[in-house]
Amino acid sequence: MQLSLTAWSFPACNLNECVSISKALGINALDVGLHYRSGLNRAEILSDPLAVAEKIRALNITVPNYYHQFGEAITGQNLALPGTITQNVQDIEAVLTFADAANIASVFILPGIINPGQSRDQAAEISAQSIKALLEVASHHKAKLCIEPHVQSWAESPAIVQRLIDQTGIGLALDYSHFACLGYRQDEIDPLAKHAIHVHLRQAKMGHLQAKFAQGTLNFPAMFATLRDADYHGHLALEAVHQDYMNTLSEDVLTETILMRDCFQNWKGN
Repeated sequence: MQLSLTAWSFPACNLNECVSISKALGINALDVGLHYRSGLNRAEILSDPLAVAEKIRALNITVPNYYHQFGEAITGQNLALPGTITQNVQDIEAVLTFADAANIASVFILPGIINPGQSRDQAAEISAQSIKALLEVASHHKAKLCIEPHVQSWAESPAIVQRLIDQTGIGLALDYSHFACLGYRQDEIDPLAKHAIHVHLRQAKMGHLQAKFAQGTLNFPAMFATLRDADYHGHLALEAVHQDYMNTLSEDVLTETILMRDCFQNWKGN
């Protein structure tokens, strides 16, 4: 396992500045997405994926993962919204073409929300149909497609996520903080580790999606060992953030990033 840094951790920095921060911290890998000053342009990826891939390769840094949203925010064109499968399938073909050309190992998307008039079960059914269609496209690409179960999605418990995996075979961008925030114990989340394709690291506790490293409840050395024992060999993305979502505005992102980096390096023995 090795570390990466999420570009969206530093909303005021452009992409080249995020690359420099990752290198300065000795991480030398950067996850990219669509948000803030470092964000890629969705329309450009969909219209000319190879050109955007060339820009990513020119950064001269490992890019383990790309975070794609099909529409604006978590609501637009989400996987549980009826009538979106055809467009999302078309979009994911371009997205995965971009990822392959940019040597990005995985792409994560969100599972969708409970849309107006839906029940959780109805959202789950449509999302599963969408995921199966998207995985068919992904089967023709090198980049692995995965989902990140998150707070405010329809997939908010480890049991629900496991059912989705059993139905579809989808892998995970696993972030323990989204479950810890909702009150799930770490040992209840651990069984999902064997399905991880990518991992996000952020301290959290019940009621708080993000907490200061010393004030959260997640036991990271135990998490690292669980992932190792599940035969996970990918990147662990340092994802302390400064954003309005779930009131994650209070931490010093750089300090939290360094504390998490040091925690992993100390556990690994570096």
